[in-house]
Amino acid sequence: MNKEELRMLPTAPGVYLMKNKEDQVIYVGKAVSLRNRVRSYFQPSSNHSPRIARMVEQVARVDFITTSSEVEALALECNLIKEHQPKYNVRLRDDKQYPWLKVTWQETFPRVFIVRRPQKDGARYYGPFTDAGALREILRLLRRIFPIRTCKKTLTDGKWQRPCLNFQIGRCLGPCSGEVEAEEYRQLIEEFCHLLEGHVEGLQSKLNVEMKAAAERLEYEKAALIRDKLRALEKVIARQTVVSPVPKDRDVFGVAADEDGGMIQLLQIRRGKLIGRESFFYADILGEEEEFLRSFLLQYYDDRDYIPKEILLPFSLPDQTAVEEWLTSRSRQRVRLFTPQRGEKFRLLRLAQDNAAIILKREINRRRLVQGKNQAILERLQEHLSLPQLPQRIEAFDISHFQGEEPVAAMVVFTAGQPSPEAYRRFKLHGVTGRDDYASLQEAVKRRFLRGRKELETKEPYPSFLPFPDLLLIDGGKGQLNAVLDVLTELGFTEQPVISLAEREEEIFLAGKEEPLRLDCEDQALHLLQHLRDEAHRFALTHHRARRKKKITFSSLDQIKGIGPKRKKALLNKFGSVQNIKKATFQELMAVEGMNAAAARAVLEGLEDS
Repeated sequence: MNKEELRMLPTAPGVYLMKNKEDQVIYVGKAVSLRNRVRSYFQPSSNHSPRIARMVEQVARVDFITTSSEVEALALECNLIKEHQPKYNVRLRDDKQYPWLKVTWQETFPRVFIVRRPQKDGARYYGPFTDAGALREILRLLRRIFPIRTCKKTLTDGKWQRPCLNFQIGRCLGPCSGEVEAEEYRQLIEEFCHLLEGHVEGLQSKLNVEMKAAAERLEYEKAALIRDKLRALEKVIARQTVVSPVPKDRDVFGVAADEDGGMIQLLQIRRGKLIGRESFFYADILGEEEEFLRSFLLQYYDDRDYIPKEILLPFSLPDQTAVEEWLTSRSRQRVRLFTPQRGEKFRLLRLAQDNAAIILKREINRRRLVQGKNQAILERLQEHLSLPQLPQRIEAFDISHFQGEEPVAAMVVFTAGQPSPEAYRRFKLHGVTGRDDYASLQEAVKRRFLRGRKELETKEPYPSFLPFPDLLLIDGGKGQLNAVLDVLTELGFTEQPVISLAEREEEIFLAGKEEPLRLDCEDQALHLLQHLRDEAHRFALTHHRARRKKKITFSSLDQIKGIGPKRKKALLNKFGSVQNIKKATFQELMAVEGMNAAAARAVLEGLEDS
């Protein structure tokens, strides 16, 4: 940006969006004074870190949005980061999607299940949990205490259904069959949520009273069931450690960073007990640790229904008052940020800091070991296949279809021996009919290399099909290999290394060699190729199944005028399948929620000849 553009920026608080020459947002930031903050990036005397310097070099222009206050700017910054996912901003989940526990609070009879992507849909979310196995174990134990439904049935008052096996074995109260009132069920859900938030004493006392009362009434089977619930509750409580004599709710954050990455360690303390700990590793940290932590806190608490009154941080934030006001508005209770220097709070903070440093060191060592192991495997693979260079990027192709219908191709990419899901690609095949796997592979490979060549010629700044692979792996035998070699020769990629892996005998076919290569079944290089082949097969099959499912549901109902997504869903929920809808009478169709006479007649006429 030139000096005139910088001088024209307002001094008001707001959010700035840095964009590159392709008009893509690469960074979003908040400022008390937009002019002063943005100018600081472009001062000749600025001593930026290498990462910030690289970002500044890419900035072609800066857009801004002024706000009435710093708190409003914080909220806007958080929303814009989530919307644009800028390359140089901290993103909460790093490269993972951690699991959450979802309680569908907005439903009359809420359900509980595990999800990967929280949404603004009125539900309550607890998490994220970095250990998915521990989360499933906790949910399994809690379902023994709380018989909450986990099914996907749409429940409507007065329209009862036959209860499933979970009701018969006592794992569900059977709201689908009218066995429990909505008020009673809601109370159960509230107790479930209180336990997740660390409030266990009341439930434990209540169960003890109920067990004793049942025993006194000589209802021994009921007392035994309550006893089993108490044991399950004790297992959940056993996972919680008393770390504070003060029964308060606190979140404690520890931060550790070095040149190889950063770690945020969160200790969740509820009523003085440590009920959970989460670790978030970041390979890159942009700017100072204070800015890094602030950006993390905004995104972390934006997805929370519950925020404790006290949050302990290892250092003060430059805009701490504004962050406190934003957290208070989100939680509807006064939230304070503390940086303790002594006493009990300092002891908790030191515990989080020590854990962050230990886990960071362990994570970096783990990554180095994996990197070293993968390097050795790639060197071995290079030696086996006589490749001109180390196969840092390997691409694998596979085809999927059902009796020749809906053929699709999948391309998966491994970089440095590890999957790179962001580089995976799917191809809907157009020029192939029937079960011609050779032609399908040729079309997919041809489109991939043509796209890569086009991006190279146009110097695409954010290419999707570059760089070209160091090794191309085809699922199949010698026939599939020769088919791909023909298309690569046609395109002029005669130097492209390519092999095929036949599943039955795990034989490796190479270009120009009659006999296949057979590696020892324990060879790690073979295991890597098998992993690639299996991942390509999984990716292709998943895509094919999704297309088939979409075609099945679209072919009939979606072509009927007046039947939109809501009516289609209601019809399928009522009748189960399109074939059953065909057999329905006019009166039965009219009884479906959202249907009217015109829509019912349209369904009867539309499905008559289908």
